Amino acid sequence: MTENAPPLLNARRVRKSFGGVEVLKGISLTVDAGQVMCLLGPSGSGKSTFLRCINHLERIDGGRISVNGELVGYAQRHNRIFEMNRREVARQRRGIGMVFQRFNLFPHMTALENITVAPIGVRKLPKEGALARGKELLDRVGLADLAQSYPAQLSGGQQQRVAIARALAMDPKLLLFDEPTSALDPELVGEVLDVMRTLAAEGMTMIVVTHEIGFARGAADEVVFMDGGVVVESGPPSQVLDDPQHARTRAFLDSVM
Repeated sequence: MTENAPPLLNARRVRKSFGGVEVLKGISLTVDAGQVMCLLGPSGSGKSTFLRCINHLERIDGGRISVNGELVGYAQRHNRIFEMNRREVARQRRGIGMVFQRFNLFPHMTALENITVAPIGVRKLPKEGALARGKELLDRVGLADLAQSYPAQLSGGQQQRVAIARALAMDPKLLLFDEPTSALDPELVGEVLDVMRTLAAEGMTMIVVTHEIGFARGAADEVVFMDGGVVVESGPPSQVLDDPQHARTRAFLDSVM
């Protein structure tokens, strides 16, 4: 990151409610370019909701989120905030990749087709170039020989690696992971985490909602513990994981480590 450069992600006092229940109670976080942030916390703490707010899959009820200096989902005109239309939001999402818990691959498309459909259809890349890039990405995630396989022919770990390659195909500035290994059998978790560790080492800016403490310890620049819709504690892994300052953090870590 260039010295004095603004953060790539800047979230300020973000609030979100569902049916009168406040799920996010004023979250403020920043992530610098090239940084990896891991969000930890019990179910219902607001981690995944916050992640979905970052790319406007959920509308926020208060506060602001900006990515690369641009408000997400909203525009400011004459000191008033307006929600963007669908086309403008879709344009923003091109720069924010997301890897979901359940893969979300198109079952009727091959692995290569899943990776290239958005670059061709959304970014209007020439098909030949998109296919070449898709093959490079499959090789990058260790699946070069499975380009013509359909999701049903792939293991869960392989499907998730295709999903990561699909997100990378849009050349995102920020990559979001929403518990990417929680739907996998234990023996398949490592192959996905290995790809994520490689991305982290290469300087990809990542926000990862996870219960994988070992990954957070080894790959994260910052660990954030959330509970009850607030940030309880944040800092480098050595501090939050090895010397937590709050009883809620210690109780959570005792339950998962």
